[in-house]
Parts: sequence; C-alpha cells; structure tokens
Amino acid sequence: MLATLAFLATLALIIGLIHFYLWKRLVKDTTRPGRGRRIGAVAALLLALLVPATMAGTRAVGAFWLAWPGYLWLAVMFYLLVLLLVLEVPMAVARLVLRRRSAVAESTAAAPEPVLVGAAGTADPPAVDAVDQPDHDASRRLLLARGAAIFAGLTAAGVTGYGVRVATGPPELDRVRIPLAKLPRSMDGLRIATVSDIHLGPLRGREHTERIVAAINRLDADLVAVVGDLVDGSVAELGEAAAPLRGLRSRYGNFFVTGNHEYYSGVEEWVQEVDRLGLRVLQNQRQEIRARGGVLDVAGVNDVTAAGTGLAAPADFAAALGDRDPSRPVVLLAHQPVAAHEAAKFGVDLQLSGHTHGGQIVPFNLAVKLQQPVVSGLGEVDGTKVYVTNGAGFWGPPVRVGAPPQITLVELRAP
Repeated sequence: MLATLAFLATLALIIGLIHFYLWKRLVKDTTRPGRGRRIGAVAALLLALLVPATMAGTRAVGAFWLAWPGYLWLAVMFYLLVLLLVLEVPMAVARLVLRRRSAVAESTAAAPEPVLVGAAGTADPPAVDAVDQPDHDASRRLLLARGAAIFAGLTAAGVTGYGVRVATGPPELDRVRIPLAKLPRSMDGLRIATVSDIHLGPLRGREHTERIVAAINRLDADLVAVVGDLVDGSVAELGEAAAPLRGLRSRYGNFFVTGNHEYYSGVEEWVQEVDRLGLRVLQNQRQEIRARGGVLDVAGVNDVTAAGTGLAAPADFAAALGDRDPSRPVVLLAHQPVAAHEAAKFGVDLQLSGHTHGGQIVPFNLAVKLQQPVVSGLGEVDGTKVYVTNGAGFWGPPVRVGAPPQITLVELRAP
C-alpha cells in the first residue's frame, strides 16, 4: 500500500512539473499579462488533471470515454516536452543575442555625443532616438517564444496524428529466418506465427482480435505463439473481445504465456479463459512437439514480474527447462526480453518475446534500451538468440511512431 501511494505521489509530481514547464513555455512566455494568460493557466491545470484521471479512471471505474482524449493528450504532451527541450539550446542562444544587442544599444545611447556649434555660436541639440529599445526587445522575445511554441505545437500534433494512423492500422508482417544448431534437418522450415501485446482494452475490442486472428491464419503456420499482454481489463469486461482467439489455426498447437498486464487484470481468470479458447497456457511448463520426424521443445514461463502463488506464480525457469533433453532444440516463450539472462543459463536456443512494443513512440525506445537487452527484432543474450516482436496493439496512447504494429512469422532453419 505504501509503495503504491509513493508511486502515485511521484507520478503526480512528475506530471505536475511537466505541465508547469509546458505552461511556462507555451502560455506565460507567449502572452502578456491578462485574460489570455489566465485561460492558458486553467487549461494547463485541467490537462494536468486529465492524465492521472485517464490512467486511473479507465481501469478503476471503466470510464472509457476518458481514454481517447486522455491518452491522445498524453502523446501530444510527450512530443511537446521533447520538442521544447530540444529547442531550449537555440532559444537560449537567441535570447543571449538579443540581450547583447540591447546592452550595446543602451551603452551607445548613454555615450556623450559631440556638441556641434553653429554659425551663431549656439549648440545643436543631440538627436533623440525615437525607438523605445526595452519595449522593442521585449516584443522580439515574445515573437521568438511564439514562434517556438507554434513550431512545437504543430509538430507534436502532426506526429501524433501520424502515430494514430499507424497504431490503429493493420499489423505489418515481419518474416525472419533463424538458424538453430540443434534443429533436425527434417524440421527445417518449421514456422511459428508470433504475436504479442494485443492489449485489448478501452480502445481496442473484438474487431482488433478478429483482424489479428485472420492475419495469423493466412500464414498457415505450424505453431502459434501469443507471448503475453493480451488484455487490459477483466474477463467480464473483455471476454467477448478475446473470443475470436478460438479461431486460431495451426498444425501443431497454439500457445500462450502471461505478460505483466495479465497480472493487473485478474491472471487467474484469464489463464482459465485463454485455455477455454483453445490455447495451451504454458505456465513454467514445456510441450514436446513431434513433427516431420523430429522433436522440438516449446517451453513457456510466467512473466518475470509476477508475484503470487498458483496461477499467479512467478517465473520458474528450472520447472520449465531444468529436466529437459539437452540434445533437443528448445524455443522459450517469455514475455519480456530480459528473461533471456536467466534462460541462457539453461541453454535455450531461441527465446520469443514482446513487451517492448519496439519502443512504440520514438524516442522513447532509447529509454527502453536501459531496461531490456533487445528492443525489436533479432538479437543475442549470453549465447541465446532472442527475437522481440513489436506487438500488434498499443498501451496508453493509441500512437506508434517508428515501431509499427507487427505480427511475425519465425521460420526455423536447420544448419
């Protein structure tokens, strides 16, 4: 409880500071004191309250009507913050130049001018500068701030709009061939349709699932692997949206492992529901696949952040991999790429993961690299090959920039 309160307090502080900064750059610096500035301050306050209200309300009270405006603003806020921070350096240089010009103008105005004596012996009066220099500089600074605000606002809105179109569009198909040293030649070309992070929830429903199932079935795969984060809500809320999974087709079986979001959504009920829909839920378990005269092990572990007992138990690599025949190739389904550090200790040949969304929103992918060893595509961790799919849905903002939604067809190749 205390940890939750501390997290919420930290989140509120961060959101508050971000919106204060946005108010400073977009409102205070671009307006003169008056009604316009007061309206901007109220708008900044309401938007600051909208973010936590959306994140809490769409889950706690089912206020799905908050989802679109709240999550869209979250994306716009992110890009405004990034753009304005990038503009800080050129803006600081421009303000410094203006101050220096103002200082030079003031020193020139303060210098004594030579007195010219006319023919009649009278002195000509010094010329008077009609331009009010301080007011002129203030106007230039105001114009500079408005230009930066307009540029950041239009760019953030444009990038967000593009990201919405990509995120809500059909998933792209990524085909990847991965050689496994232990794979029997008879199993060369075995294909695994891999999808993750479908994220059924306030912004994605049954139609989203139907589109994904249809795309996977067109691949005519040997195996189907759904590697976590299927839902953001309970079975009562999203059971109907998940129902099309019953239609998944493959030759040798459909498999599922839990992601961290299942543990926020009633993992016990979802494990039973997914099993009822015909997918084999691998909870720290292993399944032998006999095909084309060869044998392959498919293993699965619970999400590495899981904590509990029974169906909510944490990842147990020893239970899934400890007593297997090491001469067989093994493909491990694990939601988070970081699980590969532990999987490598058990000689896993290939790990299929999701979780990262490929970063979802550039440049957020740079932050993901700090936590996960592979963000997108094929990599290697301690000798274990790791393939990370971008995921077919999104979490939070319905926006994807630089990481389109994805379904992957993994083709295993014999040496």
